[in-house]
Formats: sequence, structure tokens, C-alpha cells
Amino acid sequence: MTSDVAVPAPETAAANGHGEAHTTAGFGALTLGSIGVVYGDIGTSPLYAFREAVTVAAGAEGAPTTAAVLGVVSLILWALIVVVTLKYVVILLRADNNGEGGTLALMALAQRAVGTGGATIVMLGIISGALFYGDAVITPAVSVLSAIEGMKDVTLTFEPYIVPLTVVILLGLFAVQSRGTARVAAFFGPVMCVWFAVIAIAAIGPIIQQPQILFALNPLYAVSFMLHHGIIGFVTLGAVFLAVTGAEALYADLGHFGKRPIQTAWLFIVLPSLALNYLGQGALVLDDPGTIVSPFFQLFPQGWLRGSMVVLATLATVIASQAVITGAYSLTRQAIQLGLLPRFEIRHTSEAHSGQIFIPRINQLLLVAVMLMVLLFRSSSALASAYGIAVTGTMVVTAMMGFVVIWKVWRWSPLAAGALIAPFLFLDLTFLTANLLKVFEGGWVPLALGSLMILLMYTWRRGSRLLFEKSRKLEFPLADLVAMLEKRPPQRVPGTAVFLTSDPLSAPTALMHSLKHYKVLHEKNVILTIETAQTPRIDPAERVRLEQISPTFSKVTLKFGFMESPNVPKALAIARKLGWQFDIMSTSFFLSRRALKPAAHSGMPRWQDRLFISLSRSANDATDYFQIPSGRVVEVGTQVTI
Repeated sequence: MTSDVAVPAPETAAANGHGEAHTTAGFGALTLGSIGVVYGDIGTSPLYAFREAVTVAAGAEGAPTTAAVLGVVSLILWALIVVVTLKYVVILLRADNNGEGGTLALMALAQRAVGTGGATIVMLGIISGALFYGDAVITPAVSVLSAIEGMKDVTLTFEPYIVPLTVVILLGLFAVQSRGTARVAAFFGPVMCVWFAVIAIAAIGPIIQQPQILFALNPLYAVSFMLHHGIIGFVTLGAVFLAVTGAEALYADLGHFGKRPIQTAWLFIVLPSLALNYLGQGALVLDDPGTIVSPFFQLFPQGWLRGSMVVLATLATVIASQAVITGAYSLTRQAIQLGLLPRFEIRHTSEAHSGQIFIPRINQLLLVAVMLMVLLFRSSSALASAYGIAVTGTMVVTAMMGFVVIWKVWRWSPLAAGALIAPFLFLDLTFLTANLLKVFEGGWVPLALGSLMILLMYTWRRGSRLLFEKSRKLEFPLADLVAMLEKRPPQRVPGTAVFLTSDPLSAPTALMHSLKHYKVLHEKNVILTIETAQTPRIDPAERVRLEQISPTFSKVTLKFGFMESPNVPKALAIARKLGWQFDIMSTSFFLSRRALKPAAHSGMPRWQDRLFISLSRSANDATDYFQIPSGRVVEVGTQVTI
């Protein structure tokens, strides 16, 4: 069964199609929340983005020139305006899937619009989802390392403790995930508000001392830098991109906060604070080129003030890490629902918010990968090379799928849709090419992680389809079986039997085995199919579809959105209101447990068969996944060759 079921939390409103939040919280609270969760990643970029870009721009000369500083600051500011403000805040936030954002939500929306033949769109969704995992591994490592490195600016005696302390903080962060983020999240907004206020205020002094830095607001300085610096300018562009990492979170968290709070927070708080800070760092380096070693922390006077800033930076980077970890859980749940990954155990950490989940297996894999990043690279500068590729790759794919949505869903002409998206796609591809120059310096890491995830998702999707087609050929048509049983019924036993199947047209394997071995039939029999919609949530009124196919057989279809978690008993309670008489205590659920074996000719290479079989073995038990009471489940084993 590759499907999913859930009933939304009580206060979750049906999506209104305009990207508004699925919650009753007030506008101010949502804006504050978005500052904490959505902007943690992009908000901590000043810790390393400017330093890396100017260091590259300085090149062999060592000391950064005025032209290099003005060029880099101008590039950063205009990247924030064009990539984040125009592409994401103005355009993509409108491309919501019933109020939900993110690459897989966009993929589902584009696929629904295209209809049949959406294989390319599914592949794009797989690529962007896979690259997000690369981002989710690198963000915690680079962010926390860059904050802890600030201790060197307080006193050099701290230097040997940077990596161990980073490891301890990250271990603590992953350890508390199972408790849920609700309690911690209450601090996210206020802490990030303080962060943005402090980084903006600290920049004012240096800007007043070096007002020429304001020339960087003119985009001609960015263009001039690129034209006069050749390959160095191109490599610098890859480092400049570090300033916009985290922009994807803006779109991914659309369903949590809604369009307007995210836009308001960006335009009035986040963008002005980031712009001021980058101008301040530039002014500082113009005044004293030696400060390029650590321009962010040099904005603060030596002593307790700089020490306090290291603590605040650590808090901010932990918040940024939390946002991508939570994003990885949400993405995994969507991927499971859309048939891209096997079922994993999903725990709900909040009774009030259906979106707050914890996936133990993903948490463990992320922890191991993040620790490897920290211990292999050991500095934020080394990790910065690995950072850009995952994010630029995701942005390129998002732009491509955005084109399909603007063309097919918004009903623009292909020419107009192309004219709107082409400049952004060109810019994203330029950034991607610039970042690809860093493949051998660490950029291979997200590419390797992404390739692994693409392989797993593609194998699971392909294997599931082959298995479905093979099973359908072997199975008996349900309508024929029901007609036979009604004509010559076997021995009847009291109660209701519910047979779960992913193919409602064929007789479920569990039913065939039950008849073969027990030679009895329950008084009432239900063929239960669970469908996943291409929309994030389903209106409870559309949750259940009932169809009587004979006096003793009926079909029940439960439909759920790809953002929802499965709970069959709760969903069946709706069916009871629609007139289906059943008592959960006299109902047995029959599931078929398949043992897979590789076939001689399966349609996939032998190694991929083995990979699919091992993935299916790792899948969470259907009983747990669909939240069916285990005391009411009968599992029937069957062996299938793929």
C-alpha cells in the first residue's frame, strides 16, 4: 500500500488557495513566527557570506581593493533583491498548492496541471527534494561552526575547542528533536528579532565612517566587478550566493505562516537588517582591510559585547539548523505520500499542530551526516564550498517547475511565462555554474548526497510501479470474485472484515488467502483503498467514498492530502456518519505482508532489484503507519517476485 491517511488538527482550516496560513493565529504572531523559523538560515548568512566572497575576490592580491569590496557588497545586495525579493517573495509565493509551498508541493501542482505525461516533472521534483537533503546536512554544520568560530575573535585560547563544542551543540540539537519543537519555537521569533536588530545597529557606525560604501547600492558596481575580474569574478559569484541560501525556506514554509506574514517580515525587517549588515561589513573592510579575517564579529567591540554576540550567533544558528531539520521531516512525509520513499515511522509532537512531526530514522541519518561534515571539514570556510551547489540546484529546478505552473495553472501564454521566468532561470544557472567550479573543494558532498537520494527515490518509485503491474496481472478481478461468492457463499462468520488494498479493481491478496485457508467469509466485507491526493489537505467532506457492490461487499476509499498523516480508525468514523454500520471491536483488518524476491527479468537491473527489496524491508509496518489497532489486525504472508 503506497498511500496515506490523516485527519487535520482541529484548528487547521481548509486551505483557501491563496497561500494563507492553516492556523487561527493572529497576523502579528505569524509574522513573528516566520522571522524565527523561515529566516533563520538566510539571517545567519552574514556570519560567513561576505567574508568568503571578498576573500575570493581579493584573489592573489591578498588585501581586498575598494573595487572588490564595493563589487561584492553590490552583488550581495542585488542577489537579495532579485533572487529573494522578486523571484520568491513576489512571484513564487503566489504559486501555492492549496496554501502549501515547497518543491514537492510545486511538483504535485505542476503534475496535476500537466496530467498524464508528467514524468519529467516528477523527475524534477525528485532532484529538488534530493538536493534539499544535501542542504539539510550542510546548513547545521556550516552555521553552528561559523558562530562558534567567533570565539577566536574573543580570545585565541578557545581555538582548539571550536570543533568539539560544535559537535556537542549539534548532538544536543538532534537529541531534543523527539520532544517536538513547539516549546522551543516560542523563543525562535523573539531571538531572531533581537538578532536582526543587533546586526543592523552594529553596522551603522562603520557606514557613517565610510559612507562611500553606499555606492554599492548602485547595481553598476556589481556589473563592473563581473566585467573587470574575469574568472575571479565568476568564482566570487559562487561565494556571493551564500548570502541567499535559505531563500527556499521562504517558499517551503508557506503553509505554516501564510503569504502575507512572510512577505511583511522580509520587506520590513529581514531585508533592511541584512542590507545594513553587509554594507557595515563592507565599510569595516574599506576602513581596515585586515578585518577581512572575521568582518562580522569585528563589527562589535572587543570584550563582553563580542562575547555576547558569539552566544547570540550560536542561538541564531541553532534556530537556522532547526528550520532545515524540521523541513527535512516535512519533505520526507510529503515524499512518502507521493510514493517517492517507503513508509517511515512518523511521530506527532503536537496535538494542536498537524505539521509538527518527528521522524526517528531521518533524525538519525541527518545526525550522522552532519557530524561527518563537521569532522571532515572542520571549518566554516571549508564547508562554504560545499554549500552553494545544493541550494542553487534546488533553485534551478524550482524555476523550471514555476514556469509550468505559470503557464498551465495561471493560464499565461508560454511566451509570457517564459519571459517572466527566463531572467531568474538564467541567474540561477549562472550561480549554479559558478558553484560547480567548487566541486573538488567540497562541492562533491551535496552532489553525492543528492545523487544517492535521487537513486533511492527513483528506485522506490520504479520498483513500486513494476510490483503493482506484476501483482495486477496475477490477481483475480474483484467484481468476478464477488459475483461467485454471492452465488455460492462459503460458511459465514459474524462481524466485519476490512481488506486493505492499493488496487480496488482486483481481489486483495489477503481475501484470496483467507478464503483459501479458512474457507469462511465474514457477514460484512469491506475493500478499503487509501488514496493520496495531489493537494496538501482534503476537506473532511471529501475524505470518504462509499460504494455498495453486493449485499455483503462494499468498497470504501479514504482520500488524504500529501501533507496529512494516516489514521484509518478516525477516518472510518466519518464513514459511520455516512451510514456505514460497523463496530471497531467486531471488525478485523486483513493486510497482506509481501516477501519480495528478485525475478530473472524484472524491468530493472539486478542491483536495483536488491536495493528496492531492502528499501521495502526497511518500510514501517502498515499497521503502525495507518494507526490501526494492532489487536484487530490479521496479516497474511505472500511471496512475490519482482
